[in-house]
Amino acid sequence: MVTRLEGHAFRRFDGALVYLHTEVLAMAGLVLEQIQLALESFRTQDQEILDSVCRKEYQVDGLEKKIDSAITQILAREGPVAFDLRAVMAFSKAVTDLERLGDEAVRIAQLSAKICSGESGFSNTHMLRDIGIMGDHACSLLTEAIEILETLDLDRARELLVRSDLGKEFCTSFRILTSYVLEDTRNMRYIVNVVMVLKSLERIGDHARNLAEYVVYIVSGHDIRHRENDEK
Repeated sequence: MVTRLEGHAFRRFDGALVYLHTEVLAMAGLVLEQIQLALESFRTQDQEILDSVCRKEYQVDGLEKKIDSAITQILAREGPVAFDLRAVMAFSKAVTDLERLGDEAVRIAQLSAKICSGESGFSNTHMLRDIGIMGDHACSLLTEAIEILETLDLDRARELLVRSDLGKEFCTSFRILTSYVLEDTRNMRYIVNVVMVLKSLERIGDHARNLAEYVVYIVSGHDIRHRENDEK
């Protein structure tokens, strides 16, 4: 089920909400590009790509401030209620997740520089295999979450939430990497950095889930965050 933001009683507020939605999507696209570039750096070992990830962080931070300002103005001038208020509040929370996604992209890029330069010690490219696999999965989830945020598709949001947990993949990769340490302790520092990258990818999956949860909240009015804790 796709939901549209147009069609409010006050056309000025309608435009403000659509503008806010557009800016959030622009920020999401920029963050996704950051993450994709950070992961590409493992393949190309190109310093220019790493620099590009860091430069885009300034753009992400600028959009965060711009969107926060727009949200403040909408709340102060328009007094949104019901669906409109849920959308504004959800977009505000989405911006926080997107900013943290940008931070994860920078962290991955910095770790890539250490790993590929040999700074982290003894290296083995085979140990990077799971970064590629888990990275593809994380980017796929985030791409779909952004599409869901764009269309406000409740059905797709719920479907993503059922199958989006990267925690099991992280645990499996962690066990495999631990075996390399047991084989040769020289692998330790290298593997620690690889594990930190995988942990960042797991967090990216968590943020993608959050974006889908915000769509559920906007459209249905149900706050499903931390539901597993409520059931205990």
